[in-house]
Amino acid sequence: MAYSKGDIQNALKTVTSSDGNLNLVEAGHVKNIQIFGDEVIVDAMCISPALHIKKKLEVEILKAIHNEVDVKLKIKINLEVPEKPAEGASMIRGASLPGVKNIIAIASGKGGVGKSTVAANLAVSLAEKGFKVGLVDADIYGPSQPIMFDVPNVKPGSITINGKSMMDPVESYGVKLLSIGFFANADQAIVWRGPMASKALNQLIRDSHWGELDFMLIDLPPGTGDIHLSTVQAVPLTGAVIVSTPQQVALADARKGVGMFKVDNINVPVLGMIENMAYFTPAELPDNKYYIFGKDGVKHLCNELNVPLLGEVPLVQSIRESGDVGRPAVLQQDTPVSKAFDDITKRMVEELVKRNETLPPTEITRITNMAGCSAVKEKA
Repeated sequence: MAYSKGDIQNALKTVTSSDGNLNLVEAGHVKNIQIFGDEVIVDAMCISPALHIKKKLEVEILKAIHNEVDVKLKIKINLEVPEKPAEGASMIRGASLPGVKNIIAIASGKGGVGKSTVAANLAVSLAEKGFKVGLVDADIYGPSQPIMFDVPNVKPGSITINGKSMMDPVESYGVKLLSIGFFANADQAIVWRGPMASKALNQLIRDSHWGELDFMLIDLPPGTGDIHLSTVQAVPLTGAVIVSTPQQVALADARKGVGMFKVDNINVPVLGMIENMAYFTPAELPDNKYYIFGKDGVKHLCNELNVPLLGEVPLVQSIRESGDVGRPAVLQQDTPVSKAFDDITKRMVEELVKRNETLPPTEITRITNMAGCSAVKEKA
């Protein structure tokens, strides 16, 4: 049976445009329709670049054509997102995020050093102290935060703010969370070139309603690549924290991680370094410490680079187990692990206070003492 463009067009009249005002045809968002036998190609426009909005529109177009024309048709949908006007300040690269007081990158030069585990525990530790916290899982190719926060099957919602549809972050343990892992199946590999990955990260950060946050932590992928450059260009980072194990192979890459943030055209203050898997203490020998990956490696590197050492995290089985079951180890009350993360969090905040006191008045962000558990932004 032959179908006409008019048949497809009539079906698309049942689909509401992404701006929510008219149907696709009346809004002028249907750019082209091609029919090749039982294959239909639809070129349409989606006003919002948000991943979940585009996916929803694709599904609605697919359903409309199948329901109104023929369920057996093979449909290919190409969605185009129009360029934002220059005056859209909220999307300008490098513009501040409204309501977000401090943005901290958690980075590592090398993979496998526990950076994401540390980021998750720092976020929860800050939330436990009464701060409003958001966490962006910027490891596009290996997102792990949905598992660590016990929300692997949860999807972000949608919320309309000032007439604009935005992602509503998932919340767990008092932390607002977004990750590309929410939009991919567990067995689906993210095979994207750098520009596409960078664009996805920008959408997670800027097309989301974070509300008022004292801290936004960005869990970066290992290394020094496209995502890192995109992050420092997209948002004004308050500072960076580098995570490493004490072994020499990891320290060599950690040195490069510190160096990246100190490059002249990046110039993000490094708040300090964290030594993960610092030592192992068996339960049966609580007074013994075994330095499996070397002793004081990060401490020596901090002294060499003139960077603060924020603290050490022991190699403890419960940290791995907590991450696997989605309950960050810092929630284990009165344990050496929870104390370690608590001390590191306090030290990080102290270093952030020092850093913020050196900023010009127009950009300054200050944090009161830990006892007050509050953050305030000083106006110009």
